[in-house]
Amino acid sequence: MAIIIPAKSHPEVVVQAVAARSRERAEAFAKSQGVPEVKSSYQEILDDPNIDAVLVPLANGLHFEWAVRALRAGKHVLLEKPSVSNSEEAEILFSLPEMSGGNGPILMEACHNRFHPSWILFQSLIDPVDVVHFDTDSMIPWWATSKEDIHFNFNIAGGCIMAMGCYSFAAMRHVFGSEPVECTECTTNHFTDGVHDKCDWAFEAKFRFPNGGIGEARSTLRGKTAWKPSHVRVKTRPVRVLDATLPKTQEKLRVREVTLHGYIQAVAWHRIDVLDSFEIRNKDNGQITKQWSESYFRKAYSFAEAGGEYRDLPGEVWWMSYRYQLEEFVNRIKGRKARFWIDHSDSLNNMKMIDMAYKKSGLGPRPSSGFKWE
Repeated sequence: MAIIIPAKSHPEVVVQAVAARSRERAEAFAKSQGVPEVKSSYQEILDDPNIDAVLVPLANGLHFEWAVRALRAGKHVLLEKPSVSNSEEAEILFSLPEMSGGNGPILMEACHNRFHPSWILFQSLIDPVDVVHFDTDSMIPWWATSKEDIHFNFNIAGGCIMAMGCYSFAAMRHVFGSEPVECTECTTNHFTDGVHDKCDWAFEAKFRFPNGGIGEARSTLRGKTAWKPSHVRVKTRPVRVLDATLPKTQEKLRVREVTLHGYIQAVAWHRIDVLDSFEIRNKDNGQITKQWSESYFRKAYSFAEAGGEYRDLPGEVWWMSYRYQLEEFVNRIKGRKARFWIDHSDSLNNMKMIDMAYKKSGLGPRPSSGFKWE
């Protein structure tokens, strides 16, 4: 889903080669997906002058090493989220001299959901300065994970906050339009058996933002049998709304609550619910004279459906968020304007937020890979 299917509908992308720790597995994958070449190692891909860009979808603990190696080989890098194991690695990776000056290879963290029209529309319905509360919930059913998965290996930076929190925290930061002041709470369900030690399989975290707003996030990799869509919900402070029909002694205020259901895999299903609560009150004494609510919902599988300033951007209702992401990645490589992007400071700050949560939980940040980057 991350690259093979999206590339099939992109006229400028060819998935040329694949490598894995096991050549046998790589050959089986290449055969099933129609990939022309199989390399015997990751390095062989980087050594191929015909390869322009690479996707690094490895275990979290290998992201740093192979992103550095790829950039130093002159390859553009689409790097799976979370970008690296901790903020220390992020500081190094996103400051590499190979990317300075504007002529070096392109590096972007692949937080795919942020490229989907539904997310762009959702953001357009709120003003970050008005947000006072953010809530998000996501889950993976228990049967879709195993204790032996890379998600539960501490030594390669496993954990639910790494796997799912990166989505939650990025959404929270963008909704507030700022970085959190502190993580006030973070509780986890985690293993304590050695190899899986300190690997959280569920978490709940709460953050405080500069405007006093509170952001809350919950997720689990061992959820109930029936999958349920992820959601983000935002509530604003009362905001004055101009109403020329009111006498000068009165004012109209609105509290908006916006919920995006299915924000991680919006192509499968999503819905944006908007609930506006209005009141009319006297300016002199604050007495409320009238209250009512209005609600509606929106969907946006394409930018044409989202409307607004982006209505003419490319996209089809069947495009996954990965396909929208690939569109912008290629645009940047080709020197064209990318309307949506995840810049290096964004990825670094998200990794800092992940570390902040792990520190508060008592589990501590994930260990660095040990790769010597000098």
